[in-house]
Amino acid sequence: MNIMLVSVTERTREIGIRKALGARTRSILAQFLSESMIITAIGGLIGICIGSLGALVAGMCVGFTATVDPVTVVIATAFSCGIGIVFGVYPAKKAARLSPIEALRHE
Repeated sequence: MNIMLVSVTERTREIGIRKALGARTRSILAQFLSESMIITAIGGLIGICIGSLGALVAGMCVGFTATVDPVTVVIATAFSCGIGIVFGVYPAKKAARLSPIEALRHE
């Protein structure tokens, strides 16, 4: 959520230009929600790779065979994307509700 709030703050001028040119609130909301979902999906995939590699290395060190269940990977990725949606809603709504004049006036 913090990353998305910073993204909205840094891109306030861009949002103002888009709104001044006729962008709908829904399209700006969709842009920021999809961005937050992509960021969390990439983070989730990186976490899955590190966790899988860690399990395999730990299994080799201890002497057992570690397996990674594909269903667990899908659930973890879906959970990560869900977190992205939940914590991306507030910044996305904040960005979508900006007035074009106030957004363009922002430095």
